[in-house]
Amino acid sequence: MKRVVFVDDSKTVLASVELALKNLVNEGVIEIICFINPKEFLHEIKNNNLDFDLLFTDVNMPQMNGLELSKEVKKIENTKRKPILVLTTENSDEMKKVGKEIGVTGWVVKPFSEQKIIMAVKRVLKIR
Repeated sequence: MKRVVFVDDSKTVLASVELALKNLVNEGVIEIICFINPKEFLHEIKNNNLDFDLLFTDVNMPQMNGLELSKEVKKIENTKRKPILVLTTENSDEMKKVGKEIGVTGWVVKPFSEQKIIMAVKRVLKIR
């Protein structure tokens, strides 16, 4: 089973992605873990309390922005090769360029459809 982590300060967004991915979870294909605070997520992976196969992160969060979080994740030996998808309203070419330099895998723009999230998860994790 693949573990997908969502880091977003919006409980509404987290509820939406959980709903969108409910079938994949119920089929035992993926497990979802959500964090509202990026610093809590970072603490968990730095202390080897959490492993994941795919990370989705928002950009605009009060504790730490998603690009800073991505940069930190890429510094950690166990997680530096893990795929990161940015889930955000930010869609500027400049921000995407910064994300690419950090090593972000891709960009999903809010508002998103359930299908878009499902396809992104399946494509990155190579799930049929």
